[in-house]
Amino acid sequence: MIDLERLIRYAVEVEASDIFLKVGTPPCLRVHGKVYRLNLPPLTVNDLKEIAGAILTEDQMAAFEKRHELDLGFTFPGVCRFRVNVYQQRGSLAIVMRVLPLRIRTIEELNLPIVLKRLVTDPTYPGYATQGLILVTGPTGCGKSTTLAALLDLINQTRQCHIVTIEDPIEYVYEDKMSIVSQREVGYDTASFTDALKYVLRESPDVILIGEMRDVETFNAALMAAETGHLVFSTVHTPSASETMERIVNMFPPHERREVCIRLSRSLLAIISQKLVPRADGKGRLPAVEFMVVTPTIAKEIEEGRTGNLYQLMAKDKQEGGYWGMQTMNQALEDYVRQDLITPEVALRASTNPSEMRHILHRVLEEKRRKAEEARKATLLRAPQQSGGQ
Repeated sequence: MIDLERLIRYAVEVEASDIFLKVGTPPCLRVHGKVYRLNLPPLTVNDLKEIAGAILTEDQMAAFEKRHELDLGFTFPGVCRFRVNVYQQRGSLAIVMRVLPLRIRTIEELNLPIVLKRLVTDPTYPGYATQGLILVTGPTGCGKSTTLAALLDLINQTRQCHIVTIEDPIEYVYEDKMSIVSQREVGYDTASFTDALKYVLRESPDVILIGEMRDVETFNAALMAAETGHLVFSTVHTPSASETMERIVNMFPPHERREVCIRLSRSLLAIISQKLVPRADGKGRLPAVEFMVVTPTIAKEIEEGRTGNLYQLMAKDKQEGGYWGMQTMNQALEDYVRQDLITPEVALRASTNPSEMRHILHRVLEEKRRKAEEARKATLLRAPQQSGGQ
């Protein structure tokens, strides 16, 4: 039998994001985006059954045996929390455990743009969020839940309000601070997202977190909550702000899309799109963040259904001094390349607009080459003066 506690402690020690357990393969860890096999014997059918028995309740095991897949969350006391998916492959159990720290990290610790902090804490910021919809988007494993947790915990620390989360399963666990936080897990505290969203407005919430925008019904409920004076957070699996808008609008039948655009223009506050990119020094990953605030100009474009113009408006804000703090994904990647935090190759792979990124990299590398040449010439000019004075 594998020592699960020892495996968990080791995963936390090496900063793994996921633990993979599968029959016929040794335990594996995902560390900074790459999967590594541990130097342990391959897991057996009995190993997986014993591990499942240790983390699943009897009701959860019965649900798994009926459906052959199950999501759950559990806490390993004093160490970390896990979002777990138990599934069946080739007739045998398999488990993936996402590692979630017990302590919610801050915007600064996560290397996120400081404008995200201003978004929820600074009343002097023009995009300060008190009511409306904020979406965090990106591929699986890009840190959406961690960013959301940092934002919600900031509100928890700075506002006297009621925060309600609807999750499947509960990921980060919040302690009541200046706010009170109610966390509802689908399948345990409520039968479904639909049921939870049906009753959430009766629970006197100020801030609502919806784990994921899964369908039109969920999105409609979120939009209605935002329209009625609540601050709503959720996630979408899209790579950029403009594609998020297209995805949302295309969820609806053609005859409803005009109305959806109008509703979004009035209720959407911001879209935060992110990816995790490997550092040039090999010491972990950094979040590359595209940030769009719904300014009056952007609201007009959304209302008219001109989502293709959003990219240029984000880029223009940064080029003109960043009054709103907006930036495109390429601008975020460019900043990292200029600081030598990531390589040009990584920037190009992570880009949502590769053709533009190639032009940016050519310009940045040419500037770096020119500065290096100027520094070399300056050193050569100083050298005779230094030797002559000795």
